[in-house]
Amino acid sequence: MCRNIKTLFNFRPPATDGEIRAAASQYVRKISGFAKPSEANEKAYERAVDEVAKASSILLRSLVTPAPPRDREVEAAKAHARAVRRFGS
Repeated sequence: MCRNIKTLFNFRPPATDGEIRAAASQYVRKISGFAKPSEANEKAYERAVDEVAKASSILLRSLVTPAPPRDREVEAAKAHARAVRRFGS
């Protein structure tokens, strides 16, 4: 559904509050259909972003895995290589 939301679990360093909030904002934008809510909807929109970010933060802190943490730079390089294969340089 939200292709632009990146996986935030099991990375070193862990996801920041800003990354979690950005993912929450993308999710709320997608399900609401608003890139920027109207003044009448702004409070509800921001409340939704806050609540999704809070729930996401709790989730990320609660998850466990035996897998070693992934390196952000290595994963970014893999994503770049996939994009080059898919779209060219």
